Amino acid sequence: MTARFATESEVARWNELILANPDGGNIFASYEYAMQKETGGYRARFVIADGLAVTVLEKTAPPMGRLWYLPKGPGITNTEELFVLLDSLKTLAKKHHVFAIRIEPELPRAKSATLARHGMIPAKAIIPNPSTITLDISDPLDDVLLNLPQTGRYAIRRAERDGVTVKAVKPTEKNCQIMYSLLSETAEGQFGIRDYWYYSGFWERFYTAGLGQLFFAYHEGKVVAGAYAMVFGAKSTYKDGASVRQRTAYGASHLLQWHVIKWAKENGALLHDFCGSPPSEEIDNPKHPHYGIGLFKTSFNKTVTDYIGCYDLVLSKLQYRAWLKLGERVYRHYYWQHHHDYYY
Repeated sequence: MTARFATESEVARWNELILANPDGGNIFASYEYAMQKETGGYRARFVIADGLAVTVLEKTAPPMGRLWYLPKGPGITNTEELFVLLDSLKTLAKKHHVFAIRIEPELPRAKSATLARHGMIPAKAIIPNPSTITLDISDPLDDVLLNLPQTGRYAIRRAERDGVTVKAVKPTEKNCQIMYSLLSETAEGQFGIRDYWYYSGFWERFYTAGLGQLFFAYHEGKVVAGAYAMVFGAKSTYKDGASVRQRTAYGASHLLQWHVIKWAKENGALLHDFCGSPPSEEIDNPKHPHYGIGLFKTSFNKTVTDYIGCYDLVLSKLQYRAWLKLGERVYRHYYWQHHHDYYY
């Protein structure tokens, strides 16, 4: 079993290779995502390990060495495949002074005990959906709508009745500014966001690649909600969503999401990922900081999917201990002070 860096011709068709992985591919392992993260201090590495395409984001952290992060990867479907792949990947990583490999595959959380038995260490999630809600959209849209929980179905129809309209729009400077303003208003006191240029660059990059789309919901001529979604293979992802704090039209965000789902299905998606929710054991807890987000998303599907989140495979115990004790905090603080952005 071997791992090597991809050739130029393989990188040129990277998304095709990612989609061929056992998990069917993930948008966060795409070429576009790797290029976007390079704007935030990562170095993109494209690796072929045991015939699978593995997107690696590298952080250099002297004197510890390098940290390799596999966003939503590797693209395997069970722990047997995972451990075989990691065995070959760590040989390549050690040659390049990597002290730890951070993985994030979409394996069920029930597999966490297996990873722990193999010496892997849980780490804080980077992509914010270690728990999420998905919706099967493989059936005809009329059937998908009829099978939604009553709350979601009513909200969609009520918004239509009250004159809410939805449009797919280009990520122009004006539209990106509108969306970012909505996102900032929604995030205030709830969650952190990056700066405007990160989001506008992201939205434009994926739109230009034919993988992303910005949507606005309007009521009485005004934008009241926005959403950005992506399609990659048979899966769509609800990346960003926001709305005005003073709600003027009931169900506007539900109707907006329904148009996202219709667009996703038209572009080949069979599963829609709402990309983040409270974990299943906290979904009904009104004191959870993301309770409102969960309430909205469970109006489309009541079932929460819990993944393992992030785990570290330690390659150098000494450097890894130094990283946990002080290194990571220093680098995160330094990056924030100099870039006013998140390290990861």
